[in-house]
Amino acid sequence: MCAPTPALVGHDVFMASIQTLDDPDRRTVARWAWACAERVLPLFDADEAAVEEVRSALARTRGYSAGEGSAAEEIGKRLIAVKAASAAATPAGAAAARAVAQAAAVSHMGAHALGAAAYAAKAVGSANPDRPEAVQEEIRWQLAQLSEGERAVLRLLPPLGTDPSGPLGIGLLSRGILGSTIREIQKQIG
Repeated sequence: MCAPTPALVGHDVFMASIQTLDDPDRRTVARWAWACAERVLPLFDADEAAVEEVRSALARTRGYSAGEGSAAEEIGKRLIAVKAASAAATPAGAAAARAVAQAAAVSHMGAHALGAAAYAAKAVGSANPDRPEAVQEEIRWQLAQLSEGERAVLRLLPPLGTDPSGPLGIGLLSRGILGSTIREIQKQIG
């Protein structure tokens, strides 16, 4: 495991972030992020163009996890699935598209793998409002999908809310169901 990749902070100032992880580690956790996002993809309910954009982002993530492509190739494309989420007809669909967007962003910063899992759990919860246990069932499924190598890489990430230099800082992923999902996963892989 190498030193973290520098992250762009200002116009030309770089700062290393532990949340970035090195390329081999990002490829390792991209497989799990892809699996979490793929599982909720059927919840993405939008027009065919938006669905195709999200499927394409997921396919690129799968390819990246298998050694194809590079972070540089994905940086310009990482927001496509985020924009497609606005086309969703339901909150579950929007969360499913955001799970894919987070999975696609793993090629840039490894911590997004936890974001993919969190948004997938949110999608499941939104799709099953009468089944509060659905979120915990999803988290158990996600944890069961982790290989030992993936667990080891995820353990390299700082606890949610302790490092401000990435998606695990104090922000959107640290609140509500997203935050509780990430905290639960980090606790379980301890």
